[in-house]
Amino acid sequence: MVLGDYGLGILPEKGQGYRRHLRAVSQEAHRLGLRVIASVCPVGYSSSLLRRDPNLAEGLPVRRALFRVRGREASLVPDPAISLTEGGFEQWQGDRAGGWTWQDAPGSATFRDTRVGHGGGASMRMESFGASPKPGTVWVGQSLRVSPFRQYRLSFWLRTEGVDPPGAVQALAITPSEQRLSFQDLDVAPTQDWRRYDVVFNSLANREVRLALGVAGARGGRLWWDDVAVEEVGQLNVLRRPGCPLVVEGDDGTRYQEGRDFLPVADPRLGTVPWRGAYEAYHPAPPLRLAPGTRLREGQRLRVSFYAPVLVKRSQVTCCLSEPRVYSLLAQQVKEVEGLLHPWGYLMFHDEIRVANWCAACQARKRTPGALLADNVRRCAALVRRAHPKAPLFVWSDMFDPSHNATSGYYLTNGSWAGSWKGLPRDVGVLNWNYERRARSLPFFAKQGHPQILAGYYDGDPSRIAGWLKDARGTPRFSGVLYTTWQSRYGDLEAFARAAWGGKG
Repeated sequence: MVLGDYGLGILPEKGQGYRRHLRAVSQEAHRLGLRVIASVCPVGYSSSLLRRDPNLAEGLPVRRALFRVRGREASLVPDPAISLTEGGFEQWQGDRAGGWTWQDAPGSATFRDTRVGHGGGASMRMESFGASPKPGTVWVGQSLRVSPFRQYRLSFWLRTEGVDPPGAVQALAITPSEQRLSFQDLDVAPTQDWRRYDVVFNSLANREVRLALGVAGARGGRLWWDDVAVEEVGQLNVLRRPGCPLVVEGDDGTRYQEGRDFLPVADPRLGTVPWRGAYEAYHPAPPLRLAPGTRLREGQRLRVSFYAPVLVKRSQVTCCLSEPRVYSLLAQQVKEVEGLLHPWGYLMFHDEIRVANWCAACQARKRTPGALLADNVRRCAALVRRAHPKAPLFVWSDMFDPSHNATSGYYLTNGSWAGSWKGLPRDVGVLNWNYERRARSLPFFAKQGHPQILAGYYDGDPSRIAGWLKDARGTPRFSGVLYTTWQSRYGDLEAFARAAWGGKG
């Protein structure tokens, strides 16, 4: 039985009641003849680790953002000044929105609406998604000139009515080469009144960004967009750790000192809202405040460089793979779990690592993401073995599978994950969830010498495991299946067991 509870990552905060319940679960599992496997090392979904220190998030670089001194502080000056054309959807030619570079199916799936709006006299309505050239996919968008490696905020108001599925609604920042710069889920309800959204992205090395609003995979309903805006933002969620240096320079190259010329920089909302270990996509960024006796002068231009995390999906933020304090906290977590539970085995949570190899700590090592992860998982395995030398070790498959996520172009990873599997000790068991490419994935890990368990179900058809088991026949060191639910759906457990074992106990 795998215990994947978030509380295992924050045991010092948990009271005696939680610890007592955890021991009771472990004891009952032992009575039933179940072996307990505890989850540790949250390298992909890192909120429990970042709850202890939010500055350990992997950060994307913001380079030479323009600030200007006014009074006792310096604030961001947009460079270049940018603005959307007709973000309020006020100018139209029939059902074609003025100022927007592209618009799918005007008059068929996209419409001017003067009856429903958030501000002004009109809004953009989308419906009849099947009428689009690509049924179910409808976009409106335009291109903007930006500076490389700056933070930008895309904001808009959205209203929905019976949208199916609501997850089809998206707001994207894309490069001219079609690389996505934003991966935030919008958390849209099928039906909701006007609500404001903020999507923050880093321009990376690009001087042009395409913004797109719309739906992908929509089956029904309708929605309205209004009051769309874009702005450059300053020291939002600025990270402060050795591997994320903050640099403040003048136009003449003079480097100004924290404490002497400006007060210590920190974003008090970093990793604390709505709870510790969670990050807001957007809030007003604190200014750079001048210190007494500063060398900075009124009106002076500054170039400020720093690092900031980025949200993926609804709330995922990933830890740095290189900062030394990450490993001291992981060692502490393993020690705490071992002391409380002494589990039979451990599962290392290395999965879906979507941001990596950007901060100065990672860049200084001059390695690919794959090499960084190989070193990381090797070190994590050693931490567990130090605490419990004989404990069986397991890991999720995706970040070590070249037919899954261990490749290039994965979300906001700076480089390729290829070679990550070279850091996995051969006796680490792989929880393989690559059903779609099982014909390649199973032999790959078998060739590496790893034991494998099929991580099936995923809140879908419980009978599908039978076909996967058939495909796995003859795979060396294949040892079983794992009922894997992310929605706490245990009602299909017996059906899954019957499909896996043919009704036998």
